[in-house]
Amino acid sequence: MRRKQRSRRLIPALLSAGLIALGIVPLGSGAATARPAAEPVNLALNKPIEASSSTQNYFATNANDNSTSTYWESSGHPSTLTVKLGANADLASVVVKLNPDAAWSTRTQSIEVLGREQAAQDFKSVKARADYSFNPSGNQNSVTIPVSGRYADVQLKIFGNSSGYGAQAAEFQVMGTPAPNPDLTVSNLTWDPAQPSESDTINVNATVRNTGSAAAAATTVNVSLGGTVAGSAPVPALGAGESAVVKVGIGKRAQGSYTVSAVVDPTDTIDEQNDDNNSRTAESKLTVGQAPGPDLEVTGITSSPANPAVGAKVTFAAKVHNRGTSGVSAGSVARLTVGGTTLNGTTPAIAAGETATVNISGSWTAASGGATLTATADATNAVAETNENNNVFARSIVVGRGAAVPYVEYEAEDARYEGTLLEADAERTFGHTNYASESSGRKSVRLNSAGQYVEFTSTSASNSIVVRNSIPDAPGGGGQEKTLSLYADGKFVQKLNLSSKHSWLYGNTDQPEGLTNTPGGDARRLFDESHALLAQTYPQGTKFKLQRDAGDDAAFYIVDLVDLEQVAPAASKPAECTSITTYGAIPNDGIDDTAAIQRAVTADQNGDIACVWIPAGQWRQEQKILTDDPLNRGQFNQVGIRDVTIRGAGMWHSQLYTLTPPQDAGGINHPHEGNFGFDIDDNTKISGIAIFGSGTIRGGDGNAEGGVGLNGRFGKNTKIDDVWIEHANVGTWVGRDYSNIPELWGPGDGLEFSGMRIRNTYADGINFTNGTRNSTVFNSSFRNTGDDALAVWASKYVKDTSVDAGHDNVFRNNTVQLPWRANGIAVYGGYGNKIENNLVYDTMNYPGIMLATDHDPIPFTGETLIANNGLYRTGGAFWNEDQEFGAITLFAQGPSIPGVTIRDTDIHDSTYDGIQFKTGGGAMPDVTISDVTISKSNNGSGILAMGGARGSATLTDVTITDSRDGNILIEPGSQFVINGGGAKKSAARSFSLR
Repeated sequence: MRRKQRSRRLIPALLSAGLIALGIVPLGSGAATARPAAEPVNLALNKPIEASSSTQNYFATNANDNSTSTYWESSGHPSTLTVKLGANADLASVVVKLNPDAAWSTRTQSIEVLGREQAAQDFKSVKARADYSFNPSGNQNSVTIPVSGRYADVQLKIFGNSSGYGAQAAEFQVMGTPAPNPDLTVSNLTWDPAQPSESDTINVNATVRNTGSAAAAATTVNVSLGGTVAGSAPVPALGAGESAVVKVGIGKRAQGSYTVSAVVDPTDTIDEQNDDNNSRTAESKLTVGQAPGPDLEVTGITSSPANPAVGAKVTFAAKVHNRGTSGVSAGSVARLTVGGTTLNGTTPAIAAGETATVNISGSWTAASGGATLTATADATNAVAETNENNNVFARSIVVGRGAAVPYVEYEAEDARYEGTLLEADAERTFGHTNYASESSGRKSVRLNSAGQYVEFTSTSASNSIVVRNSIPDAPGGGGQEKTLSLYADGKFVQKLNLSSKHSWLYGNTDQPEGLTNTPGGDARRLFDESHALLAQTYPQGTKFKLQRDAGDDAAFYIVDLVDLEQVAPAASKPAECTSITTYGAIPNDGIDDTAAIQRAVTADQNGDIACVWIPAGQWRQEQKILTDDPLNRGQFNQVGIRDVTIRGAGMWHSQLYTLTPPQDAGGINHPHEGNFGFDIDDNTKISGIAIFGSGTIRGGDGNAEGGVGLNGRFGKNTKIDDVWIEHANVGTWVGRDYSNIPELWGPGDGLEFSGMRIRNTYADGINFTNGTRNSTVFNSSFRNTGDDALAVWASKYVKDTSVDAGHDNVFRNNTVQLPWRANGIAVYGGYGNKIENNLVYDTMNYPGIMLATDHDPIPFTGETLIANNGLYRTGGAFWNEDQEFGAITLFAQGPSIPGVTIRDTDIHDSTYDGIQFKTGGGAMPDVTISDVTISKSNNGSGILAMGGARGSATLTDVTITDSRDGNILIEPGSQFVINGGGAKKSAARSFSLR
């Protein structure tokens, strides 16, 4: 076992040491008795199985589905097929079967059997490599390989197949019996008081039982309400057959009904006979009643003007509701904070159930980038309320540049910390396991030992946290799960669960499909994010500390930044909507809800219901939601939904997730598009949900893919609001090739995306392609995308290239951070496209904004506008570090790029040039640049025209300071003319173009 287990005989001593005081009471004696030896059974059936590679749709899961009519086939030799039994088993034999049909001619496969014990990291050979003949008329294409030993993971390594195909297995059976191991379950859940009110502190009593055949070490049990962890408590060591009642405090709760669930050993630190039975959901719901008395809450904030300009004076009013059972007298303080400004208003008397509008005194001067408005009812605690934890309401206001995100971001390097400050080198070198280059602000803090921490002081009320972090990969790849401790004002709050499953890509190539999840050499995409909805609201001024405690045992933790947000309560179901629970979906049970969600969406599409409601909860989805294709065209179904409205309780509350990597999902979805999210063809509205994928790579390791959260033709009248997408290959890919079912052709037209939160992808954030026009991405945030965060690609895969160019699309008031590959914002061809009022930070190797004619687009025509943007620490070196990109780069690789206007823009702290005109086959004529400030081009010039660049630019009111290579540099041989800026010629920098 990985960890020493306590003997049963220690239980009385543990109790006397104080476990009774913790609310833990062992039950029963449960001494294990000898059992007769069991007959070997197939332990591999439907267990997790993975292959080193697969070809076409012959996935690994076909090899343990109890059917010889389906099979796995690899894409080459040697190849491996690994089944994870979950715990040690005593093996008797391994059986490998092919389809017994005579059509499968006799073949020989060269096979080695390997095993890995549950406490080990590496496999060892169990049966040496040998040739095995599969003969349909002889052994019915079934080979039995005798083996022995105790292993938890069993692997076939197949070196060759005489048929000329890859390795093949229709069934991979592991015959054996489970070895002695504990097996922890939650057998009962109760709570006290049994009928609590909002004023009561609630404890949940979880009965934990070890039903296994060996003792279990001490661990923990987590209790969740509606899928969110509400409390945790220690579980003592339990002998085989023993139980303990564990009391878990979950504090006071607001009025309502809650689904209560518990999971023992939540981080799977104990090797068990079965890790799939550790959780339990109570049959009845926890119902919290309303306590008598007043209760004030803020239900809305209005501002005047609603969308102010930078520098405008803004006034506010708050709606204060008394949801209590008795009235309150006048005089309590309603407080609003915005940025560093605090404003107050006086609340009038409010009867029970009534709402009052409170005018807030004073005003706020609108700052660029927007802000979070936070209003608090009874801010001075003058009213004795039945619930003191629902007084805060927050929303965003859009001003000037960037998205008005509802959270406040805090940089680790600006916090109080004990740890090691990591800082990027002058060239911000990327792709060489360089944490600081991949950090926001090019700095982060490393925690190497217990007791080290990063501490942030909140500037607004918060009840949630997002931590951008890096922890090591598992030694063999695939990531690992670790914890980090969260404190508020010195008091322990909870353990945060961190993971490296979705980070760590390896390889020296800059081709994304060439990277691998297998450790070795240089690494990139080192960071990921963890998030948690906290059990209470913490006021402005709270000191949040992320501390490495003794049990937080990763080799290191790197903290880059945190987001603190005041998340609104889950929204209620609109009267016109029908819940997916009506169609059989069950939240938080870990069972696939796809069929129920699909039935609900189909009912809406057919006009049987008006709207699909996804309630608060965790909903597992293992197939993309689409429309059944009655014509069954092609291997995969690529017909999207239409005429559908899908609403959720909020992106923090209604969350879809998948556990299966897209390439292993099989079924009707194309592996590139994935097994999660929605395929949209026309007239679809989606709001208030999260979509969490399970991708880990983009194309490498057997052409694995990360999947797409939202994809399809999109059509007209589609609006996507307040949707969080994470761990996908692409967040949203708009458009299909015309050749893909031509009769369904319909490019995106008039699409609206707003309030999007796209994080940690392996490729694009949102890409408008295949003729998308008249569409907008507004007030959205993007972080750690693996390709362009925002892009218009006027591709030629359209019905008519003369009319189907991507045009009149707008990217406005968005915030882009840390693209780990490619651009912040890009436009490839088309006309009338605009990039306005955006903020772009910390691109790792490419421009903040790029216009280019690579990717063979329909050429640029008309005007392309880049206006009122801010770019900070953008640009970088890529393609074997031979190309150095500016903050704004124009690259006419093929056709020319005419009609470009760049104005009202700030470019600061660029890695190379501020604005760069790149060598290419086309020209960049008549560029106009006005009211632009370029400061501190670290390794380049303010404006650069490369030696092969052609075209011209006219500068008006352009200010350039502190550039290493001077203000304006025109390289020898360049045919580019810069007017109005005091251009001078200088020595060339060397570039190798690709």
